Amino acid sequence: MNEPSRNPDPFAARPERTGAIDISDFVYAATGARVRRLTMPDGTHWFPAVDVCKELGHSNSRQALSDHVPPEHRELLETVTRTYGLSIPAGRQWRRDLNVISLQGLILLVNACTKPACAPFKQWVAEVVETVQREGSYVLDEAPVQSPEPGAPIAYAMPDQVAEAIVRLEAHNLRLDEELAHGQRESLAVQKETLALHQDTVALQRDLLTTQQATLAVQQAMVRAMERIADRFDALVLGSGPGRAARAEQPTTASVLADWRQRLSVTEDVWTVAVVIAPVLVEQGELREPLESLAARTGLTVRRVNACLRLLRAHACIRSRGGSEEGAPVYVLHAS
Repeated sequence: MNEPSRNPDPFAARPERTGAIDISDFVYAATGARVRRLTMPDGTHWFPAVDVCKELGHSNSRQALSDHVPPEHRELLETVTRTYGLSIPAGRQWRRDLNVISLQGLILLVNACTKPACAPFKQWVAEVVETVQREGSYVLDEAPVQSPEPGAPIAYAMPDQVAEAIVRLEAHNLRLDEELAHGQRESLAVQKETLALHQDTVALQRDLLTTQQATLAVQQAMVRAMERIADRFDALVLGSGPGRAARAEQPTTASVLADWRQRLSVTEDVWTVAVVIAPVLVEQGELREPLESLAARTGLTVRRVNACLRLLRAHACIRSRGGSEEGAPVYVLHAS
């Protein structure tokens, strides 16, 4: 199981003595995580206490160090690096006052951990202690090799408990990766469905707007048709026909104004408006002029012109015929 360290930290890239068990695999089996590591020129290893405590579930790293790690196995990063003449890189990851622990300190924290994932490693440590007590030493089995090269370092087989812990942790990580990938696929599917629903909603809103516009056009057409029917009806009523004596006399501007004087007490403003609109009503049959134009011709305000027209309507002098395509009100003479 000896292989190059997978720790990307620049400190771990320094030349180090090869251990019987790769330090990265050893720590991984003990803690269940790839913990940052500071490896010294003499092969000793130091680990950020906050990283180890986080992975092992110790909520208070200072209390955990005080309870389980002797002073000789914990130190400040600045003190450790100064001992070997190393410099500390700038940044938040490696602060000068960072508490670091030795490999023995890490093992002591693991033994104090109650996480089930640490149980195989702790059992192996107990086995090592028992073997040393019984036989006086503990030796790893040599890994079988077909043709070792002369002078090559001896490779040792990783203990079953450590290997099983690593396999189990890797399987757990693979399962988590699969669950994450599955969740991401489901999230992407939901996002696609949401986008499709949004597009359908936009299409429905567009269709609704088109329908509303078509309905408005039909309503306007119906209003114009009703106006034509009303005009035709007035023409039939006022014109000659079977049973009628003669065609009604066509009104003139003078007769219209005289009739209006009899219908209401005409004020100066109303008379000003009446004089302007009466010729148009007589000659064209209807008035389709914006209020602003009437105000400009009479010298009155738009509000006053509108009030005068309402007064003429109230006394049956004129009647409304809706509005023009440009939005101007349409008035005709009130049928007598």
